[in-house]
Amino acid sequence: METQTQAHNFPLPLDFDNVSTLLDSYAWSPTTLHSDDPCHYTNNDRKASLPVIDIGDPGAYDLFVSRNRVPNSAAVLLPTEQKLLAAWLPSKLCGYGSAYFQALYAKLMWSEVFGMTGSPVEHARNLWPQDHAKFCEVMEQCLAKMKTLCNKIVGIMPGSLGLTHEDDMNWFEPQNGSDQTQCLFHLNSYPVFPDPERGMGLAPHTDTSLITVVKQCNISGLQVYQDGAGWVPVEQVKGALVVNVGDLMQIVTNGKFKSLLHRVVVNSTCHCLATSFFLMASSDAEISPLRKLVDSAHQPLYRLVTGKEYFQLKYKFFNKALESIRL
Repeated sequence: METQTQAHNFPLPLDFDNVSTLLDSYAWSPTTLHSDDPCHYTNNDRKASLPVIDIGDPGAYDLFVSRNRVPNSAAVLLPTEQKLLAAWLPSKLCGYGSAYFQALYAKLMWSEVFGMTGSPVEHARNLWPQDHAKFCEVMEQCLAKMKTLCNKIVGIMPGSLGLTHEDDMNWFEPQNGSDQTQCLFHLNSYPVFPDPERGMGLAPHTDTSLITVVKQCNISGLQVYQDGAGWVPVEQVKGALVVNVGDLMQIVTNGKFKSLLHRVVVNSTCHCLATSFFLMASSDAEISPLRKLVDSAHQPLYRLVTGKEYFQLKYKFFNKALESIRL
């Protein structure tokens, strides 16, 4: 059955365990992509050349991996009927479902996600009424550790632009006593796909975040788009996490750091599990190019937006959201 169950207008994934042949609703081709999306095909002759940086936090990778192995399996690999008890709540950006931009494409993506912005107790209680405490404990500890790591990375990045931490670096702090910087954590599942050449795990997109930290699965499906090369696979580096630059970081650095266009492809041999941690600005944070990066020779490229406003623009314009606030 190909029809998608809806929860708050968000499509829920198929029961992947009971699908053995390729369904037309999941069969992608170059014409499936938006007219301005890059070509569909992968350039296997090139690999993404990414810098490997030691930020002096040896425990981050181990915690991200060891603490998430059990919860990832527990939350995403449950029977479909049970996972639906924790259906996605868009107003809270948490629960079980599909990527928020699924509705923008004519074809469906072969993936599922369990998202959370804080304690997952509300949904975990639905999944395991009598035994959810351990899952919540592990997730809360990991969220706290990853937020610390991301804040450290965000604090380091301006140094490459000649800035110090004190130079306008309170841009992401909440205003009017609101909550702290928003964090979003995804447990991602990419089941085995019958025909990988015609499937898509996650369609091409940039992240709304400041930065996104990703732990890839054993068989990496992550690809980045490089001008002149097309879609290039990102090879795994043992003991390393991938850091993606998001839209908000492109805004505050006035285009010095570019938001990364990327996608995830599927395979026919391995069920891949990955984790993603998104560091967002608080909803009322005022986001604009840092003053130290703007002068008579370098005019601001983007107008001021709040975190909430840009998130809404992303829903409306998707990959054209940055263009919508360009000066």
